[in-house]
Amino acid sequence: MKEIVKKSKKESREHEVLLGLVELYLREGKPVGSNTLREQGFERLSSATIRNYFAELEKQEFLKQPHASGGRVPTEKGFRLYATESLTKQVVAPEIEERLQILRDWETKNVSTYLQNAGELLGEITGCASFLSSVRFDHDFILDIKLVDIDNTRILCVLITDFGQILTEVLAHEGKIGAFALKRIENYFLWRLKGQKADEKPENLTPEEELTAQALYNEIMVRYIVRYSNFSDEDIYRSGFSRLLAYPEFNDPVTLSSGLAIFENSSHMRLLLSDCASGGELRFWIGSDLAPYAAAASSCSVIAMPYKIGQITVGAIGILGPCRMPYRSLFGTLKLFGECVSEALTKTLYKHKLTFRQPRSGTTPYLEKAENKLLEIKE
Repeated sequence: MKEIVKKSKKESREHEVLLGLVELYLREGKPVGSNTLREQGFERLSSATIRNYFAELEKQEFLKQPHASGGRVPTEKGFRLYATESLTKQVVAPEIEERLQILRDWETKNVSTYLQNAGELLGEITGCASFLSSVRFDHDFILDIKLVDIDNTRILCVLITDFGQILTEVLAHEGKIGAFALKRIENYFLWRLKGQKADEKPENLTPEEELTAQALYNEIMVRYIVRYSNFSDEDIYRSGFSRLLAYPEFNDPVTLSSGLAIFENSSHMRLLLSDCASGGELRFWIGSDLAPYAAAASSCSVIAMPYKIGQITVGAIGILGPCRMPYRSLFGTLKLFGECVSEALTKTLYKHKLTFRQPRSGTTPYLEKAENKLLEIKE
């Protein structure tokens, strides 16, 4: 019995040494030696004892030694254990709590803009790239249209919706359209959107320009309605890639591009965020954990948190950074972020009587009278 108790105490001290080393490495970003760790709260242990613990933790693959005569750094397994321990020890700094408070105070129905801004704020606070999935909100009509000439055969059409979405489509056409003609066609688009009042019809459109405008308008509206009414995948917003340049781990362009590989495929992002949302709680992936989503992103970590409308989980937000991240504070920040966004969305949807749709495959497309009018479809 004495031997079992003694072994248990030894394992407990090893555990403390491991957590202490990871904590120090997260803070300093440099290999940790036995003397350095001893000075950081482990004075009761000799340097020789700490080195023995280091050797044992190396055998268990929690630590590794980059150089023969240098200190130790955590492995993926070491980071993973530290992160698991941190799930029950989350902290949020008062200044971060104050900055996130702005998310609770939002009250407009511009939900798409809100979610994009929220993701940007989270990335700014955490210093990470951010990405989030979202349901689709109903009756989000087109507010404005902009046309941009690309070349002799293509026009870029930018659609701005009432909820803050910005959608782009490239339209093909024959022959060069001059800048003034393009502006007249743009005005024709807006006139069609506003109900085609006779006294507001754009002037100076030539018969040829009006035919072109009619064809282009119908094309863009058909594309918009198909996208709007068929919803099989969550909408994805992402931002903050350049923030990763601040980390030494991503100073190499190859490492940076590999780390961001998960953003190359929207399906990978949706799958990861969907896995988080279906679990209904904060999740993390470290290094090789990301292989099912993006094998090249093995130098990174992702933390994700679901958010709700009422009692329904409707999406999740993730942040991506290096394996060396302050997990305790990030866990607390993401949990608070999820609470703030859930509260704001729930309050706003009830206040403005908005409805939303989650992705469904094989169902009848969503299309109501307001959407029919875009193409003057008769009931």
